[in-house]
Amino acid sequence: MEEKRQESRTVDVIIPVYKPDETLKRLLKRLGEQSYPIRRIIVMNTERSYWKEEDYTWVRDLEVHHVAKKEFDHGGTRNQGAGHSEADIMVFMTDDAVPADKNLIGALVKGLHQTGKDGEKVVMAYARQLPNPDCALAEQYTRSFNYPEQSRVKTKADLPKLGIKTFFASNVCCAYDREAFLEAGGFINRTIFNEDMVYAGNAVRRQGQAVAYAADARVFHSHNYGCIAQFKRNFDLAVSQADHPEVFGGIRSESEGIRLVKKTCAWLVKQKKPWLVPGVIVKSGFKYMGYLMGKRYRILPEWLILRCTMNQGYWKKGED
Repeated sequence: MEEKRQESRTVDVIIPVYKPDETLKRLLKRLGEQSYPIRRIIVMNTERSYWKEEDYTWVRDLEVHHVAKKEFDHGGTRNQGAGHSEADIMVFMTDDAVPADKNLIGALVKGLHQTGKDGEKVVMAYARQLPNPDCALAEQYTRSFNYPEQSRVKTKADLPKLGIKTFFASNVCCAYDREAFLEAGGFINRTIFNEDMVYAGNAVRRQGQAVAYAADARVFHSHNYGCIAQFKRNFDLAVSQADHPEVFGGIRSESEGIRLVKKTCAWLVKQKKPWLVPGVIVKSGFKYMGYLMGKRYRILPEWLILRCTMNQGYWKKGED
């Protein structure tokens, strides 16, 4: 009976897109091969001039909406996409996440039909991210650290043990119960970054709901960021945490970062690549500096903030 209820739930996939390339075409092709039916693929494309309609005539049930670059927002644009959906479940993806097999959507739907240990409703289920073929060795370990082989459901009871990892989730590929999403008011409408973890934190801490990690739902997704890019990414991450004390207040995340560095270095030695360890330590230093500055962004001059952020448009919008 439960399996039939799962199969009857409709699914829309919502993808914010910027400067579409061959990776997006592979993503759309794989979505067309899914064993679980997709009702509609909703693309929120930034800048109409970048979208070539003739390149996507082969994609079934595709719906494209255009936004100007100055209007794009990590939370607000996804909320607009959700406004075009009438499905029971919305799967948000980024335009560089490629399904690993035909079972991605089905595994995410299954993830949403779990409950926490005390019956908490799962309102979001995020996928496992596998490294791309060109992924650097240290980053390969980071993928396995953040996205292990074991699925789990996370609730408020996990906070003492998992800390900030309780809220860890990623809109690189994540399914949401649409009814719960609307009741929660969707994502924060204006956010620099991290809209997924803000949503998860509110769901767990304030609503008493649960977040599922669906390890059987797999996408290929990784980045080979350099030191400066990692600095900027962690700056924006920390800004989002500073802006939402109701979610992140009282929960330290530095210890999780230190644990990742130690485990990555140990793994590299085990792989007989000890000469890569200094690079990991240097890059981690850049991450930590970015994080510390982002946490204190309110005391920084505007010119310095614009040098530190990955998302200059977010700060410039605040001036309008």
